[in-house]
Amino acid sequence: MTADYGPHGSSLRDLPRLRHTRRRRSSSWDRTGGNDDRATLGPGASVTMLDVAGAGVVTHLWMTVAASRSLRNPRGTVPDLLRRLVLRAWWDVEEQPSVAVPLGDFGVGHGRTTDFVSLPLQMSPEDGKALNCWFAMPFGSGARIELTSDLADDDVLVYFYVDFEELDTVGDEVGRFHAQWRRQNPTAGVRPGPSNAAYQFHGTNLTGRDNYTILEAEGHGHYVGCVLNIQNRRRTRRWNWYGEGDDMIFIDGDEWPPTLHGTGTEDYVNTAWCPTQSYSAPYHGVTLTGGKNWRGPVSLYRFHIEDPVVFERSIRVSIEHGHANRRSDDWSSVAYWYQAEPHRPFDLAPVEERLPLL
Repeated sequence: MTADYGPHGSSLRDLPRLRHTRRRRSSSWDRTGGNDDRATLGPGASVTMLDVAGAGVVTHLWMTVAASRSLRNPRGTVPDLLRRLVLRAWWDVEEQPSVAVPLGDFGVGHGRTTDFVSLPLQMSPEDGKALNCWFAMPFGSGARIELTSDLADDDVLVYFYVDFEELDTVGDEVGRFHAQWRRQNPTAGVRPGPSNAAYQFHGTNLTGRDNYTILEAEGHGHYVGCVLNIQNRRRTRRWNWYGEGDDMIFIDGDEWPPTLHGTGTEDYVNTAWCPTQSYSAPYHGVTLTGGKNWRGPVSLYRFHIEDPVVFERSIRVSIEHGHANRRSDDWSSVAYWYQAEPHRPFDLAPVEERLPLL
C-alpha cells in the first residue's frame, strides 16, 4: 500500500488511525557498543545529524550539548555557547538552507536555557538543557541536518536524536519547514527626553517602515510563529518597559495599513499589563522575564498553530520596538514558517554579530 503524507494529524482522537509509514531514527549512539553516545565537535567543525534520500518527514528532534571545559571544571562555562552553535537544515537537495539559527534561539534567546513547555518546542530538565522540537519537517527527495560549532578554543559534546518517517511520496500541497534568525542591535529609536511618559507613549507610526522585522518571505506559505528576544540597553531608574510596540503583518504586498495590526508587544504574545512572571503554554509564553525593571534578557514566544497566517505571494511580519519605534534596544528573533520552494535565500550572521549582551 502506498505511503504518503496522508490526511492524518497528530491529535489524540486521530491516533487510532492505522498508518503505513516506516519509522526511522538517526542518533549519536556509540557504534562500538560503549557509552560514548555523542559526537565531539572541534572548533569550526560540523556534525551531520541526518542525511537521507527519498521522501519523508522529520517528526522530532532531541539534543543536548556541553562545552568540554564545563565538564572538566564546573566554573568553566561558556555563557554564549548556544549562540556559537548553528543549526542548519536543507530539504530536497536545495543549495540554500531552509533552517539557519543559533541552536539556543530555536527555543529561548540570549544563549540561555530554562525549563518551559510549548506545543512545538520545549526545553526540559536539567535546567532546560534538553532541547526538543516537534515541528513536522517534510521532504520529498532528501533531507540534511547539521550542527556547526563556531567556538574558537574548545570542543563541544553533542548528543542527539532525529526521529523521522520514510514515505513513498509527499504531495505538492505540503510546504517545507523554515526557520530564520534575525537581530537588530540596537534598534533605531529616539533619544529619551525629560519626560519618561512622552518617551514611552508619545509619537505616531503610520507606515510601519522602521519596525523590527521578524520575517520577510516570498512565495506561497504560512507563518506559524516566532521566538522574540529583547535586551534592554537603557540604563535608568525610571520605568523602563521595553514594550508598547504593535505587531504589524503585511501580506501579499500590503501598503498601509497592514492586513493584521495589533495593539502591543505583550498583547501579540497573548499576555497583558507588562508581564514580569515566567509562563509557558502550548501556543504562547514568557520564558525570560527581564528581572527588575526589565533590565535583563527577555524571551517571548507566540506560535500560530491553530491560526497560521497564510500568504500567497509575500509576507512581512514586523513589530514596533517600543511605541512608534522610539526605543533603542537589542532585538532578535527566530521566525518559523512553511512554504512552497524555492524560498528567498538567507543564512546566518557571523558569530561576532550573534553574541549576546552579557
